[in-house]
Amino acid sequence: MKIDYFNLEKKINYKFKDKKLLVKSLTHKSYDKINNNEKIEFLGDRVLGLIIAKKLLEIYPEEKEGILDKKFASLVNKKTCLQIANNISLEKYILTFNPKNKKIKVEDKVIADCCEALIGAIYLDKGFTAVENFILTFWSKNIKESVITQIDAKTKLQEYSLKKFKKLPIYKIISNTGPRHKPIFKVAVKLPNTKFYIGQGTSKKDAEQNAAIICLENNQ
Repeated sequence: MKIDYFNLEKKINYKFKDKKLLVKSLTHKSYDKINNNEKIEFLGDRVLGLIIAKKLLEIYPEEKEGILDKKFASLVNKKTCLQIANNISLEKYILTFNPKNKKIKVEDKVIADCCEALIGAIYLDKGFTAVENFILTFWSKNIKESVITQIDAKTKLQEYSLKKFKKLPIYKIISNTGPRHKPIFKVAVKLPNTKFYIGQGTSKKDAEQNAAIICLENNQ
């Protein structure tokens, strides 16, 4: 079966100078043990990380490193790469071992890896500006949605406690009152060398979050 790479180039709005790079980026090691996309994928993973990190610093210059790290992880993981690959129907262009020439479902990891390899191929073909344009175009929706990524108070308190004391906060339930359909929980939390701070909520989870908020307000 002949693969129409020209159609893929139209989808990604990028024309390769070296078509062999494009084909290699979509060739799995099961199809060709020597001339496959493993090393280009290795490169593409690093290029993607660099460009996304650079963009996040431009968008969120005042953001803390911990939050940037979580945004970054959500944008460069295999799940996001698979989503981008599916958006451009990348599976149709991947070469894998198929001796009986049947229609087979390519594994999600292979598809995501090919997305990274495609990034590596564009970088090798025309350099940083070309691959940056590709990534910022196809990751634009995900980058915009990264603004809603937040760290909850309990996680913030845990990170603060580990950084300052090398120990986790201590939580304990003070009380659980009220009717079963409308309970009121009181939870206390303390850091090493601090008193307990009490939070209240309609669930244990909410009470812990509120206690963490009060503890952070009094210790940061």
